[in-house]
Amino acid sequence: MRTIFAALLCFTMAACHKPAPKVVVPEVFRVKFETSQGDFVVEATRAWAPHGVDRFHELVRMRYFDEGRFYRVLRGFIAQFGVHRDFNVHATWRNFFIVDDPPRQKNLRGTLAFAKSGPSTRATEIFINLADNAVLDDQGFVPFGKIVEGVEVIDKLYSGYGEMRPEGKEIDAGRVEGETNEYLVPRFPKMDYIKRARLLP
Repeated sequence: MRTIFAALLCFTMAACHKPAPKVVVPEVFRVKFETSQGDFVVEATRAWAPHGVDRFHELVRMRYFDEGRFYRVLRGFIAQFGVHRDFNVHATWRNFFIVDDPPRQKNLRGTLAFAKSGPSTRATEIFINLADNAVLDDQGFVPFGKIVEGVEVIDKLYSGYGEMRPEGKEIDAGRVEGETNEYLVPRFPKMDYIKRARLLP
């Protein structure tokens, strides 16, 4: 009896510790962003930036962007997002860097690229090009997708808070990173946000 129980226990433990099935990221997929200004759809293409697209797919699957703020909106330039609503989660993921992808596309209006602060420092923060930004091509920012529906929504995102400090006056970049929504939500009530982002079938 004891032998049978031990065998059953081993079987149960093995079943509970099965590795999760590996996710195969499609070569092309779409994500619907529902925001405080309306909805838009992003089409991501692995051929453009495989490491970036794989990370984007991972973040969408874990609902990383839900309730995230567009905390840096510069009219005629970019709209940036990608700090998690919970600063503890962001503190972990902001250090999960991915290696750089070689540039294959230009930073045209409606394309998305990861922000970075140097070689292989892309993690979770993403910007949308609000215009054609050739200067970002020269700086090595690599688009991984583009808005294919609802591009007019990005022009409605609130930009009144301007650039972050020290160039700007209001938004403290360190507190954005360190406190995320606990800092942003009560102090910047006009800031637009992502209600949710989901993979489309």
